[in-house]
Amino acid sequence: DDIDHAILMELQRDGRLAVSDLAVRVSVSRATAYSRLKRLRDDGVIKSVRAEIDPSKVGLTIGAIVLGDVEQASWRTVRTRLLALPGVEYVALTSGGHDFMLIVRAPDMAALRDLVLLKLHDMPEIRTTQTMLMLDEVHRPIDDHAAA
Repeated sequence: DDIDHAILMELQRDGRLAVSDLAVRVSVSRATAYSRLKRLRDDGVIKSVRAEIDPSKVGLTIGAIVLGDVEQASWRTVRTRLLALPGVEYVALTSGGHDFMLIVRAPDMAALRDLVLLKLHDMPEIRTTQTMLMLDEVHRPIDDHAAA
């Protein structure tokens, strides 16, 4: 409902909000905010609260999207191995033209090259990859994507 959506939006803006401040921002009592927050966590809507880190501030100045294709019977094991690679931030199994999409971070082009040409292509299940450099990024809260 509208209150749950307001709670989620506020927590996406600042996941460290105290329940009392959250209650004020969404115009409900502290007890209501607490019980709704507990339910959202218990239901798995809120999976975790974590810090959003600027990759460039920690030395990861190169961002890339890597699309790839795998031997079809191996996607379960490949998914786990892809996520374990250094620099891999996100793994999605996809339909359409490619079998997976990765978001990767690297300190420089040499590290990105090694990730793609050595680590990925050393996996016998990986058939092909296509790498696209990310020139800019913008993140929006989930609720901003909802249809009006």
